[in-house]
Parts: sequence; structure tokens; C-alpha cells
Amino acid sequence: MHQYIRFSLNLSYDQYLKVYQGVAKNVTVLADDGRRIAFPAGRIQPFLTRDGISGYFEMELTPENKFVSIKKLR
Repeated sequence: MHQYIRFSLNLSYDQYLKVYQGVAKNVTVLADDGRRIAFPAGRIQPFLTRDGISGYFEMELTPENKFVSIKKLR
């Protein structure tokens, strides 16, 4: 059974730019259920705007904790 992790994320464009500069490779967030999760920053790149990345997201994982998808809920 797949698991779904929901979290809020608010990164400025400059904060996300650190990924391209090689300073940051992962994004770490606190999920709604209290877990701290880290994932490759590239997974959230499709949601990058000139203002950064902001919103409420849901990540889908396999039972083995492998990434399936991420979508913006709002």
C-alpha cells in the first residue's frame, strides 16, 4: 500500500538557487504527521516560480519508501 506524506513548503527563489550552486542537494521538511523527511531538491523543481516554491504538497511513496510522485494541493 502506497503512503502519502503531506507537508507545507515555502522556499524563496534565492534559497532554491543554492541547489544550482551545488550548496544544497536535498530539501528537508516537517510533514503533517510530525516526521522529518528529506528528498532530492530536483523533485520539487517543477513547482519553482520566480518567487520560489510555496504551497501545500503531497508526496506519494511505495511501501519500500521509494518516490512515486509529488503534487501541489494548494
